[in-house]
Amino acid sequence: MGHPFRIGLKLGGQDATADDLRAIWRIADEAGFDHVWCFDHYASIGEGGPDRPIFEGWALQAAMAVATKRVRIGCLVTGNTYRPPWMLAKLAATVDHLSGGRLEFGIGAAWAEVEHRMYDIGGLDHRVGRLTESLRILKGLWTEDRFDFAGRYYTLRDAIGNPKPVQRPHPPIWIGAGGDQMLKVVARYADVWNATGAAPTSPRPPGAPAKERPVEMSARIDEECAAIGRDPASIRRSAQLPWDGKDRSALVELCGRRLEQGFTEQIVMLPAPQAVRVADALAATLADLRDLAPAARPRPT
Repeated sequence: MGHPFRIGLKLGGQDATADDLRAIWRIADEAGFDHVWCFDHYASIGEGGPDRPIFEGWALQAAMAVATKRVRIGCLVTGNTYRPPWMLAKLAATVDHLSGGRLEFGIGAAWAEVEHRMYDIGGLDHRVGRLTESLRILKGLWTEDRFDFAGRYYTLRDAIGNPKPVQRPHPPIWIGAGGDQMLKVVARYADVWNATGAAPTSPRPPGAPAKERPVEMSARIDEECAAIGRDPASIRRSAQLPWDGKDRSALVELCGRRLEQGFTEQIVMLPAPQAVRVADALAATLADLRDLAPAARPRPT
């Protein structure tokens, strides 16, 4: 199965102003990018601590929906423990309608301990099991008139999820995953695997084999798919790539390398202080990136 090469950009909503965010969404929409992304955290992450400004991810997606006309929108990725699945199903359906069916639904098991501690959010110790149940509930609420579910973590009784999403049977599901158990979840539920926890740009750890770890993980997804009888080529592979907006040839080379490795969905992460400048530079490079794959190409085996 061949997949088109699609290119997006991402400004998480941390250390960014509302004007910066709106500018990025406009660039993504008008320059012809395939998708534009935020992320989902309640406290800032990375260097500098958790108290820097950060906006809420699903509010941003609703704003993205009405601020754009053609580009697809999403969050890489929603933290499953932050909201009950019935709420998440409703949020996603709402944003899908606001955008006219342009939502890419990103989700992961969540990981930020500081957020769970400061807000007393439970479930981090059983996050894979919770995510698995949530995915079953999300699909049920998106596709069935009434839905019952009795799991270890969640219970729904004769539950209604209306309106259904514009996209049928539901928006594409992107799962950010990096661990062995999570790769099993990817094989069963994902339309797209996002290589969270194993970014293809990460340096190789000392003593690691020459083959890059994300490629190895992609191969393990193939194995998990084979174990449950799913065509592994039905799962697209996604990579997030940092860029400072300076060396265009280096970016084109990196994107080409990831494409050869089967990562047909690529998202350039914008540095918040220079996000608009880098997005403009990326827009000027978009034609060169498109030339890497003028037509769909199959994922290598």
